[in-house]
Amino acid sequence: MSLSFENHPDLVEPLSVEALEARLREVGETRYHHRHPFQLMLQNGELDKRQVQAWALNRYYYQAMIPIKDASLMARLDDPELRRTWRSRLVDHDGEAPGEGGIERWLKLTDGLGLSRELVVSTRGILPATRFAVEAYTHFVRDRTLLEAIASSLTELFSPMVIGQRVRGMLEHYDFVSRETLAYFEPRLTQAPRDAEMALDYVKRHAVRADQQQAVIDALRFKCSVLWAMLDALQHAYVGSGSEGSGQVPPGAWGSGVEGQEIEGDGLNDHGGLAR
Repeated sequence: MSLSFENHPDLVEPLSVEALEARLREVGETRYHHRHPFQLMLQNGELDKRQVQAWALNRYYYQAMIPIKDASLMARLDDPELRRTWRSRLVDHDGEAPGEGGIERWLKLTDGLGLSRELVVSTRGILPATRFAVEAYTHFVRDRTLLEAIASSLTELFSPMVIGQRVRGMLEHYDFVSRETLAYFEPRLTQAPRDAEMALDYVKRHAVRADQQQAVIDALRFKCSVLWAMLDALQHAYVGSGSEGSGQVPPGAWGSGVEGQEIEGDGLNDHGGLAR
């Protein structure tokens, strides 16, 4: 039996389409990272600039791997219409030309936070747990059934809620960000619901048997765990716990002082930044 924060046993009989959607939304309500302490600190203005820089630097790897993940999924689609629909996800992140797309907008965020673009793009400063989590997701989409791969994208059902809270909170609390540096998020408020609607429709039409429905529920749980694990790693490395509140940055990660990853120096560009 699968572990479940939603307190449901594995399915034996298939759910109705409406009940399946309700179960998936319940997964998001209980497991999506809108409840993570690091996310709450980020949107409530409780992080310093160094911690926000660490978040943006590590999250870049996730953003950069999204089109690679989607390209591997597209390669498995036999239906040309479905391929054309899914292709919009690649365009959203890669753009149609250099200087366009979500990845470029994310780099404008890291630029604005004072991080060297070369360091960000190289990903050499990200946390090991970030790399493990993101690669686990890309491998999941590549290796599991097409139904599970598509279902794992259903976190987009819940992302507009977090995006709105994050942008409002960061603009209110941090004087080192602006609407321009947070420009990545505005298009996602329309892109994510569009993509989620398509994925949800596919799941509801193709997850008919109880085992298929359980697989899509578990796929969404897995994706929520990926996002949660990334924030766990940031919390441990750059925030910590207890009265001292000091994190433990692993060797080689940004800010560790090991292997050229000092915060002062190659981690910052001419926009400046915070020393430890």
